[in-house]
Amino acid sequence: MERILRGIMRYRVLDRASMVNQFQEVRDNPVPKAIFYTCMDSRMIPTRFTETSVGDMFVVRNAGNLIPHSEYFVDEMTSCEPAGLELSCIVNDIRHVIVCGHSDCKAMNLLYRLKSKEESNLEQRRISPLKSWICAHGKTSLNKFLQMNGDFDKPMLFTAETPQRKFVAYIDPENKFCIEDKLSQVNTLQQLQNIASYGMLKKRLEKHDLHIHALWFDIYTGDIFYFSRRAKRFIIIDESTYESILAEIRRYYS
Repeated sequence: MERILRGIMRYRVLDRASMVNQFQEVRDNPVPKAIFYTCMDSRMIPTRFTETSVGDMFVVRNAGNLIPHSEYFVDEMTSCEPAGLELSCIVNDIRHVIVCGHSDCKAMNLLYRLKSKEESNLEQRRISPLKSWICAHGKTSLNKFLQMNGDFDKPMLFTAETPQRKFVAYIDPENKFCIEDKLSQVNTLQQLQNIASYGMLKKRLEKHDLHIHALWFDIYTGDIFYFSRRAKRFIIIDESTYESILAEIRRYYS
């Protein structure tokens, strides 16, 4: 708390005035352009590595950047993740939903260990809210990952905006990342499928009026990767790829 309070005092001196000016510019009518789902990991600072500011996007964070499938939305029981979809996509009419996973994700490391029945049994889940969350909403990602049997030269198939729109993905074809990071990339793509399961988004997705994207952040290099449906893989966003990624987005999502 001492460090946080010191930071607040520095903020008052250095940044408060400019931030208040930004609040006054958007006032009571901000126009965010996207909703950004990412992990609650303390190393992930999405507004910094996207250089976004006040009013630019909604941000939802949780352990493992998971968006529960709509099958878990029963009666009055739900969570903030689908509520965020409604607030952003229905109430505020945004056009882009982004899911961003990352390397060395502690939630994904735990999910990988949960392939063991001893780690994921009911008793463990009752005493650990984290394990319960990861088991409930990461199981589909883990099962899809395990079906590869370690052979990531094979393509994976994911459902996209509609059941008819599917995309192929090759996970880490250059074999640069560890097995848990491969699971993190699979999990990031699985969330696109989960997002598309919500009936409230169906019409907009079918009309290409709402678009879902996947990013992946390597915390050790600071590199950010975009999942390219054209390349069927995550590709680094840098000076050599920026224009081609932008062209793909304009072609697929215009």
